[in-house]
Amino acid sequence: MASGSSTRRRGPPAEPWSKEENKRFEVALARYGEGTPDRWARVARAVGGGKSVEQVARHYERLLDDIQLIESAAEPFYHYPTTTHNARRQGTAAADQEQRLRFLKLY
Repeated sequence: MASGSSTRRRGPPAEPWSKEENKRFEVALARYGEGTPDRWARVARAVGGGKSVEQVARHYERLLDDIQLIESAAEPFYHYPTTTHNARRQGTAAADQEQRLRFLKLY
């Protein structure tokens, strides 16, 4: 990683995790909260796939780093259109459909 980089990564490069392993990791984090005895051993067992306690703990640290990076981003979150806007768009879509039908009737 470049010396001027703002992200901090701990330990060796990340090991590949499958989607299923990541999902099991998320579920295990929810099940075994911060105060759980042997938390990382329990999470590692729940993830399976031969992930070690150290790999699971590193994966969690990387997750925290990613969350911090996302929360510190200067970009605002996308604001989804309101239902009023959606209704207006649906009306436009209906008008477009009507115009296409009129065009087809001409030919």
